Amino acid sequence: MSFLEMPNPVATRRQFLARSGMMLSGTAVALLAGKDALAKTAGNARSGDVVILNTALAAELEAIAAYQLGAESNLLQKPVLALALQFQGHHKQHAEVLASTIRTLGGTAALAQAKYNFPVDQLKSQTDVLKFAARLEQGAVSAYLGAVPQFGNRDLSKVAASILGDEAMHWAVLRQALGETPVVPSAWMV
Repeated sequence: MSFLEMPNPVATRRQFLARSGMMLSGTAVALLAGKDALAKTAGNARSGDVVILNTALAAELEAIAAYQLGAESNLLQKPVLALALQFQGHHKQHAEVLASTIRTLGGTAALAQAKYNFPVDQLKSQTDVLKFAARLEQGAVSAYLGAVPQFGNRDLSKVAASILGDEAMHWAVLRQALGETPVVPSAWMV
């Protein structure tokens, strides 16, 4: 599944809206992994839920690749590199859980793209990498915010909201690392 048609990562995440660190709580992981409550409600999930989950999975895979690009750029100083790898780890966990849920619901999980259209030529400093990551995280916040009310299975909405909190934390930390106010001054900027 390829919803990443635009080179601008924020626009890509907005596409998610049109179509549709903190760790996940144990309950959220169980729900997404197909255990307990999700196993009981999986029959109620609409095929639209699988589409939304696959779109979220594709976005998580994009984020994993973006953080890998940042890590391999040799532009990040040790503390920032450690943070980038930690955030990448969060995205890997999200991706694993989303893929497992998709399979539990009878769908086929999206795969990472062979190549993403990242603005590599514009990444010349640590600040550039941080701004790029912050835009991705801002887009993820917007995307999950748009996805939460779209799920037919309300348990999936709860889990998407949990991931939304994680993405918002990433965005706030990256804003602070850039010397910006961690909290966006206007609620309408998302």
